[in-house]
Amino acid sequence: MSQINTQEMIRLLDSISRERNVDRSVLVRDLELAMVSAARKYFNTLDTEEFSCTLDTMTGKFELTRHGEPLDMPPQAFGRIAAQTFKQVMIQKFRDDERNSIFEEFSKRMGEVVTGTAQRYEGGSLVVLIDRAEGFMPRSEQIPGEQFTAGDRVRCLILDVREAGSQVKIVLSRGHPDFIKKLFEVEVPEVAERVIEVKAIAREAGYRTKLAVVSIDSKVDAVGACVGVRGSRIKNIVDELNGEKIDIVRWNESSQILISNALKPAEVAEVSLCFELGRATVVVREDQLSLAIGKRGQNVRLAARLTGWDVDILTQEEFTKGMETMYATIQTIPGITEQHADKLAAMGMVSVFDIEEVGADVLVSELTIDEATATTVVETCSTKAKEVSEQQAKDKIEKERKAREEADRVAATGEALSAGDAAADAILGGSSAAPASDGTAEDRAKDILGQ
Repeated sequence: MSQINTQEMIRLLDSISRERNVDRSVLVRDLELAMVSAARKYFNTLDTEEFSCTLDTMTGKFELTRHGEPLDMPPQAFGRIAAQTFKQVMIQKFRDDERNSIFEEFSKRMGEVVTGTAQRYEGGSLVVLIDRAEGFMPRSEQIPGEQFTAGDRVRCLILDVREAGSQVKIVLSRGHPDFIKKLFEVEVPEVAERVIEVKAIAREAGYRTKLAVVSIDSKVDAVGACVGVRGSRIKNIVDELNGEKIDIVRWNESSQILISNALKPAEVAEVSLCFELGRATVVVREDQLSLAIGKRGQNVRLAARLTGWDVDILTQEEFTKGMETMYATIQTIPGITEQHADKLAAMGMVSVFDIEEVGADVLVSELTIDEATATTVVETCSTKAKEVSEQQAKDKIEKERKAREEADRVAATGEALSAGDAAADAILGGSSAAPASDGTAEDRAKDILGQ
C-alpha cells in the first residue's frame, strides 16, 4: 500500500456518508473489515479471529492487532496484493451499505408521490432517476400513449420496493388507481386532512377514472371540494394525466343510490339488486342507454368496479319483457303462484336467466318449496332461457340487416340527388348560384326559373 493520507480519508468518509446517506460509523466499520481482510491476505491465514482492527476517526490511523497483540506494521507494508484485497472489500462493503440504505429509505416511502427525471427506456420500461436512486416503471404501470424523453419531469407513485440480488428494485407507477388518490391528497387539502374520504376508485389509465368520495363534515361538500372553484382543483389533476376524464361520485351506503351515482352522467330510472348473484339490474330510458353504457362499455364497466356489483343495463321495455317472460314461465309449474314470482322479483331475479343461474337450493330456502319443484323451476327456466337467447340472436341479425339496408338506401339516395344536381346545372347552363330554397335539385331548378 502507498502512504495513506489520513485526513483526506476522513474527508472522503464524510463526503460519502452525506452523498449516499450511509451512517459514518458503518463506513468506518467497513474500512476496519477491509483492513482485516488485507492482513489475512498478506499473512495467508483463514482464521477470521486472528486479526482485528480499529480506526481512530480523529487521527485517521489504523490500530491493527494479531491474536490481541498490537501488530507493529504499517498498512503500506502489506504490499500490492493485500492492497488490492483492501480496495475490493472496501468497495463491495460500501456498495452493500448504499443498497441497504436505499432499500430502507424507499421502503418507508412506498405509496408516496415523487417527482423524478426520465432517463431512458429499457425493454418498454421507463427508467426514472429519483433523488440518488433509479426506479423503473413497467409498461403495465404506464399511461397508454404517454411518452417521455430524457430529461423530462416525471411525477409518479412509488408502488413497490424489493431486493433483487445485489440491486434494489424501485417500481414506479402512473397507471395505478392509488396515483389518482395521492394526487387528490396533494391538490385537495380536505382529502389530505381526512375531512373528505376517498371510499373507492375505479380506473382505466389514460381514459377515465371514477372516484367515490364522502365528507365526514356535513358543512363540507365532498364533490364540490374535489372539483374546486370553477374546476380549478380537478383541472390540475386532469392536466397532470394529459386529459384523462375524472368522474367524482358521491358515496352512499345504499348500494342502489351508489350505483345510480356511479353511472352518471346517465339518468337511472330504477335499480334492482340480486344479492345471491351480486348483480344489479339498472333500468334507464332509451335515450340514456348509450350514455349509461359509455364508449366501448367503459362507463358501466367502471361503475361495476367502483361499486363491487355486476351491473346490467336494460331499457324499460327490455326489463318489462324479461319480467313478463319470467312470470309466465314459472307460473306454468304446479305449486308456483304469482306470489312466488313476486318474491323472486323482490330478490332481484328479473329474468329466466337469473333463476337458471341462481340454482335450486336458493329457491328451496327462499320460496319454501320442495326440492323437486325447485329443480323443475330451474330446468323450465333454463329451457326458456335457451329459446330467448336464440330469439335475441335472430332479432340482432335482423336488426343489423335492416340497418345495412337503411345505410345502403341513404347512400343510394345521396348519389341520386348528386346526379340530379349535376343534371339541373347542365340544363341551366352550369349555374350554381345560391338558391332561395335548399334541398333537392328540383327545388333549385324551380328557384332559378322563377327569377
